[in-house]
Amino acid sequence: MIEKEKKIYLETYGCQMNLSDSEIINGILNESGLASTNDIAEADVILVNTCSIREHAEQRIYGRLGEFKSLKKRNPEIIIGVLGCMGERLRNKLQGEESKGIGQCVDIIVGPDEYRKLPNLIHNAWHGERGIAVQLSRVETYDDITPLRTNGVSAWISIMRGCDKFCSFCVVPFTRGRERSRRLKGIVAETFHLAEKGYKEITLLGQNVNSYRDGDKTFSDLLKAVAEVDSQLRIRFTTSHPQDMSDELIDTIAGKSNICKYIHLPVQSGSDRILSLMNRNYDTKHYKQLIKNIVSRISNVCISTDIISGFPTETEEDHRRTLDLMNELRFDGAFMFKYSAREHTAAYSLHDDIADDDKGTRINQIINLQNTISREINEKLIGKTVVVLAEGVSRKSPRQWHGRTDGNKMVIFAEGAYRAGDYLQTTITRVNSATLFGTLPVLSANPNGGTIV
Repeated sequence: MIEKEKKIYLETYGCQMNLSDSEIINGILNESGLASTNDIAEADVILVNTCSIREHAEQRIYGRLGEFKSLKKRNPEIIIGVLGCMGERLRNKLQGEESKGIGQCVDIIVGPDEYRKLPNLIHNAWHGERGIAVQLSRVETYDDITPLRTNGVSAWISIMRGCDKFCSFCVVPFTRGRERSRRLKGIVAETFHLAEKGYKEITLLGQNVNSYRDGDKTFSDLLKAVAEVDSQLRIRFTTSHPQDMSDELIDTIAGKSNICKYIHLPVQSGSDRILSLMNRNYDTKHYKQLIKNIVSRISNVCISTDIISGFPTETEEDHRRTLDLMNELRFDGAFMFKYSAREHTAAYSLHDDIADDDKGTRINQIINLQNTISREINEKLIGKTVVVLAEGVSRKSPRQWHGRTDGNKMVIFAEGAYRAGDYLQTTITRVNSATLFGTLPVLSANPNGGTIV
């Protein structure tokens, strides 16, 4: 048992999977007697849960580790740990000269499948022993770990880990290993527990949730079972791969009122040649037909996507095809990135031949087009009343609140006599490309009633 007076400060970077992992990490450490703190000044252990999906994310973390190195010079007793994908992918660099001395301040390196070892590694580090645990697993799902959650309104439930797709640009199979799914029964039980504690929304997480399997049970079966736990509980999921999205899953989303009518479906490129080089295993014809099926079967559905610009050998014609696809399908939103070469991936062997200036020009065109499309879509909501799940006080003003629609659109509205977790009927008065603004809302007796966006 670790000394109870010790406190841990945990910083998280990256995607929702990393945020969910941090809740698992805190759950493991809490069971071991370690208290958490939000104040780095009082921490005995500083952990950073990292992302390796793009170079920019890693550079941010290297910069943060430089700050930790200075902190450790002032207090050599502090333990520094690098967790997650970057620890898995760059363990040799973090320990070697390539880290430019930053790695010298790192006492613990732990990959995404070895979090159970953290308590012992921390204990040993306090006694002068540096530790590393980065073995990938074929079975670890943390199914028996109770995440330590602090939100109170929305919760993530990790339903599977790893990925078997091996897209040529993606490092995830190398940092998170192969696919393995949790038991359906355990996920449903966790959903019951969250509903009993008053949570109003859960998001089922996986690198590719469409690949979920528990025996003969598919993701459609899981989604249906989770939705039936509590009709007042909003259900979301992310992320889907276009190759595996079935008609059965689409019909399940359409048939359950509390499954949010929002789908994140990464396309990555509008060029079939680039999609083939990316090893995406679909073409634009398949993707467009899939979107057509979704829109025709799910009323008021909102769709977002991922787009990578400047993939090796991408021509201006390839880029134009991406813009054309965006204009045709008109996504509600998109996560848009410049290509970033990652070691070990198949694309790493390709020459990154697109000049950074050209990448910048192309990604700016993509961003500007998507902002225009998003704003035009949002403008159609002005004057309409939507159901919003109140999340809390806005970060920009204490006199404003924020929440989200069923379609995952952020809504800002004035403060009032309501609480986080309330469903609110809000009339939209103005919009921009990213946000809706509404009048003072009223409580909704039926969270699944009214005009849900």
